[in-house]
Formats: sequence, C-alpha cells, structure tokens
Amino acid sequence: MSRFWSEGVDALRPYQPGEQPKVEGLVKLNTNENPYGPSPRALAAIRDAANDALRLYPDPDASALRTAIAADCGVPDDHVFVGNGSDEVLGHAFAGLMKRASPILVPDVTYSFYRVWCELYRIERVPVPLDDAFRLRVDDYARPCGGVVIANPNAPTGIALPIGEIERLLRLQPAVPVLVDEAYVDFGAHTAVPLVSRHPNLLVVRTLSKSHALAGLRVGYAIGQPALLEALERVKGSFNSYPLDRLALAGAAAAVADRAHFERSRDRVVATRAWLAGALAAMGFEVLPSSANFLFVRHPLHDAARLQAVLRESRVLVRRFTDERIAQFLRITVGTDDECGALVRVLREQMG
Repeated sequence: MSRFWSEGVDALRPYQPGEQPKVEGLVKLNTNENPYGPSPRALAAIRDAANDALRLYPDPDASALRTAIAADCGVPDDHVFVGNGSDEVLGHAFAGLMKRASPILVPDVTYSFYRVWCELYRIERVPVPLDDAFRLRVDDYARPCGGVVIANPNAPTGIALPIGEIERLLRLQPAVPVLVDEAYVDFGAHTAVPLVSRHPNLLVVRTLSKSHALAGLRVGYAIGQPALLEALERVKGSFNSYPLDRLALAGAAAAVADRAHFERSRDRVVATRAWLAGALAAMGFEVLPSSANFLFVRHPLHDAARLQAVLRESRVLVRRFTDERIAQFLRITVGTDDECGALVRVLREQMG
C-alpha cells in the first residue's frame, strides 16, 4: 500500500476481467465475445468518421446515437442515456441511484462488478441467495431495501426471468430504484424496456458489446424515464462530459440501424448454443438453461479447475470463478461451430 493513496483504496478488490491472451491461434471461449464480427455498415461508418473532425470534441449528448437507440427500442429520445460501455453506465447508476440509507439487494451469484461498485461507492448490499437450481425467486426481494440490482439473463448462470416476474418485482418494490442489467437479453430473454413507461423506478441497462459484436468499441446505454436518467446525467457531467468518441458514436449508430446483421448473428449463436448444450449434456455435464451467449456447466465426476487446465493445454480458453458456490462450474462462450466443435473434441478425448 502506498502512503499516498486515498483512504479506502487499499480495501478495494477490483473486478477481474477474463483473460485477453497475447498469443495467436487460441480458441477463445472465456469472455463472451460475439464470434461473427460487427455490422459492415458499422465498420464503414467508423472509417468515414476517421477524418480531420477528430480534432473536435464529440457530441456530448450523443444525439444521433440516442435517436437510433430510441427508434430500435420504441421509446422517446429522452428515455435514453449512453455511456462508455455498459460498465460505465452501471457505475453511474450505482453512484446516482443506489447510495441510500438502506442496503440494496443483489443475487448472491451474479455479475461480480456489482460488488466492486458497492465497495467503491460505499454502498451496503445484501446478497440474496438463488435457489438450488440457481434461479432467482422474486418473493425473496419483498423486503425493505434501498434498491434492487439484477442481471437478466443472470451472469454467469445464463438463466432468465420471465417478463411477468420482472414486473412483479417492480410491483413489490415501487418506492426504490430497480436496475435490470440486460447485457445478454438479445440471445433469448424478454427485455424489460416496455415496462419503463409504467414504472418510473425502472432502469434497464444494455450493451452493444455482445449482440452487436462491438466489445472493442465500448458502447452501452440505459433506458428509463427522464427523471431517473437525470441522476446518471449529473454523475456523467461530474465525471466525463464526453464519454463516447466520434468513432464510437458513428459505429454504434450504424450497428443499431443494421437490424438484419444483428438478427443473423444472433440466430447463429442461438443455434450453436443449442448444439453445444446437447453435446455437453451427452457427456454427462449439468448444463443450466441459458438465454445468453454462453453456457454454465459442471460435471459430477470431473473437477472444473482440472478441466479448465486440460482445455487450456489444448489451446481452448474457458472461464471458471472461484466463489465457493460456483467453483465447480465452467462458463463457456458460444463461439463458431468450429470453435465449439474443438472444445467438444478435447473434452471427449480427455474424459474417455
């Protein structure tokens, strides 16, 4: 610890992202990236934006991108907030909505960055256990709190709540902010965006990293009523008034507008997910029902850490978490058919 650090920095436990290897030729199924690449229209828009105008600041309001997202989501422009990846949007939401007198409620198994933001902003949180099948029980959230944060589909389990259960949660907690993180919603779950008009406490956070294959561009957004978004705008304006650069603004707007490319890519991922789930189940894996672009699996006879190591030796990367409750699970990104086929071949050879 440095004597020059601010008070409390030594206690922070930063989020650990998945490995980004520096070597070529790996089958990379550990970070939930889309295997099929961005829209060609997005790439063309980025190239067109790489001009002399880069000497100028970008639009701080991201007006064109917000209009494109609003049209895609069926909401007014003033219901859209954009940021530098959904992680930044989520961070602004924690700072602007969740610092309250009462603790917030989060699932015990979920996106681990939520814990990091709570520690950073000194927000008290209460983990709410998922059931034995790793499903979220809405009735468990019917208790006094300062806010609720859930991912739908959940990460890293991939399990989604029906939209009716999301609305029931909102009815149980009408007086506090409810944040629904929809990073993976496009791969099989129902978005909560249509509920925003009826629930002023609902914030839906989404990303272009997964379904639009723009993880390297860093674009995320939130949908909510303007009074709720004002809290995020105030935090943004106090932190970084120009969160998205000109290239990101241009590429993201073009990607959102290319619905056909998005649907083709998504459909291919969903089809491969079904094949991979069947192949793993046939080898004896327990495969949780996934509405995301990854599978969460464990084998009753094989240690997860050993399987991960064996796969890595064969140049296939998957992710494992060390939290006790899920330490025997592997999270496997749905890659191309060839990539998933390579993973299955290695497992079959090693497991006999």
